[in-house]
Amino acid sequence: MAVDIETIKRLRELTGVGITDAKKALVDASGDFDKALEAMRKKGLTKAEKRGEREARAGVVGSYLHDNRIGVLVEVNCETDFVARNEKFTEIVKDVAMHIAASSPEYVSSDDIPADVKKKAEAEFSEKVKAEGKPEKMVPQIVQGMLKKHFAEKCLLDQPFIKNPDQTVDQYVKEGIAILGENIVIRRFSRIALGEL
Repeated sequence: MAVDIETIKRLRELTGVGITDAKKALVDASGDFDKALEAMRKKGLTKAEKRGEREARAGVVGSYLHDNRIGVLVEVNCETDFVARNEKFTEIVKDVAMHIAASSPEYVSSDDIPADVKKKAEAEFSEKVKAEGKPEKMVPQIVQGMLKKHFAEKCLLDQPFIKNPDQTVDQYVKEGIAILGENIVIRRFSRIALGEL
């Protein structure tokens, strides 16, 4: 089936793949752009998972200022200086900083939550569930679900991305990994809001 060059270019820009791969994806999807895009994203995200194991020591410290009232500094790492200067990488850093300003996460990921904070929340949720009279056997399962939801709101990578709430920040970063071909790691951030301590 013939696919027009503009559609191929559009798919290539959105996914960062070569023209041949973009054309093949469109042909495989019988010209359906959305199906081809979905297939390319899945393929790219699978590669991104593998890249996630590689070490990221280069990168930038990005910043974002909102109405001179909220300021964010974020360290985002990649594998090479070449990618650190790339326009797409810069866009990812800016988007992540903007997301932090808007969503006010407390931790980068669930791995960063201190054990005592987890234990305290678990104890509170256990008491609450038991007070509601739930069956004893169900309590641990219910508490785990509550903990997951509670901390997903506080962890940057688990939050719905402000520019596309259908994906998490983690999924957005993995799309960037797929496009740039290097591991990307959000190392740390600091958010300052006027009047907040």
